[in-house]
Amino acid sequence: MRGRVSKGRARVACKDNRWIFELLDKPALTNEFTDNRNLLVAEQSKAGLCVACKGSRMLCGKTRCPVVVRVNSFMRTIPLIKDLDIDGVSPPSVFVGRIGYPYVYAGPLVPPVHEDTSLYDIPELWFGKTIDEIVGFRSMLIRGKHRVHVRRFEEEGKIMDMTRELALASNATDTELSLKKKPRGLIVLNDDIQPFGPSAPIRDLRVASARWDHHVEKAYYDLDLKATPAVLGLYKNGVMVTKIQRAFSVGAFGIKQQRRLVPTRWSITAVDSIVSKELMNKVKAYPLINEYRLYESSYLENQFEVLMIPDAWGYEAIEAWYPGTVWNPGGKNIVMYGDWEGNEGRTTYASIGGCYYAARLAACELLVKERRQAMVIVFREARPGYIMPVGVWQVRENVRNAVRQHPLKFSTLEQALQRISSQFHIPIQRWIRNSRLIINARTQRKITQYA
Repeated sequence: MRGRVSKGRARVACKDNRWIFELLDKPALTNEFTDNRNLLVAEQSKAGLCVACKGSRMLCGKTRCPVVVRVNSFMRTIPLIKDLDIDGVSPPSVFVGRIGYPYVYAGPLVPPVHEDTSLYDIPELWFGKTIDEIVGFRSMLIRGKHRVHVRRFEEEGKIMDMTRELALASNATDTELSLKKKPRGLIVLNDDIQPFGPSAPIRDLRVASARWDHHVEKAYYDLDLKATPAVLGLYKNGVMVTKIQRAFSVGAFGIKQQRRLVPTRWSITAVDSIVSKELMNKVKAYPLINEYRLYESSYLENQFEVLMIPDAWGYEAIEAWYPGTVWNPGGKNIVMYGDWEGNEGRTTYASIGGCYYAARLAACELLVKERRQAMVIVFREARPGYIMPVGVWQVRENVRNAVRQHPLKFSTLEQALQRISSQFHIPIQRWIRNSRLIINARTQRKITQYA
């Protein structure tokens, strides 16, 4: 739950999808679509809105129809699925679900193509790609599902052994996925995880010999190493956050008796939280920056403004969602919400979810690199052009992109806020009212002011 907006309600299957036939680029695929009707998902709380709109009137408030974008991607994937055997090159990629926890569905993501697919699961390399490109190659990933208890996954035999082998691979790997029935299912689009394509239960799984990153391999075989030191050690050795998250999800880290599968959505946030907390503790020991800094990034119709204030470490993330966007699909007004922490950190999970920790990680990376300390506020304005979620990675990479740029520097907080105001469509006073740290910075006086 994000504020008053339910993620679960954001995906409701359409009751009547016949209007889609008029919009398909390849009408010859109508029969295939009829056989896969349950592939379609509408983000509106009222499915009838899609029927009335038919992808052209934009009644949901978005600038483009997300349903059409998804269906067109699926129509390019379906003809490649010839039978129940999927033979292709996995990026590598795996997915562990969370529904039914502690009994979950886990398995590989395999595209029915033989080419270099490594890009399909390295979000660190996606910045700059369009939503169509991202949904296009992610929709190619067929998900194999195998039901397993998170604590007893090592007793499941070959399928889970091969899934783990794939998760720890450092390069794209030849994979043969045999399914029990034709892949079907909703297109999973969530602001925490990357999208992927249809799914089906696994009958058999074969993975070619894969090369493991030696740092990951060392952590896997160290049965006395706790998960947190394992994650931090891999990050310190330059292993991509995405690869750490993937290995974390298949229970590759931790003391032998305590290892378990971790749903992909949770593993992403867990790794972002573990790493950013470690970096945050380092930041607290560094000297303060000397000026007000502002870093900016705009991508996928998300405008990010990262404000750094010359003060002791504190952190806040505030998001604004227009009507018709991911977490405000049926609203008539802009929804704003955020979370914050002071110098002592926080002990409860941030209500805005994984985006909070992803942005914190990216901001801390810069401060650690410069060996400086600051109070950080990350503002995010998600506009109507952000027609569908593509995963929390875009928050991390947007903030990373922002702090790679040369910062705008100001001598006062008010000057920095004026610049932010010029970049946002939403009036700056609304942002200020929703920011605990800005209110504190404006009202609290320091002892140095009386010296």
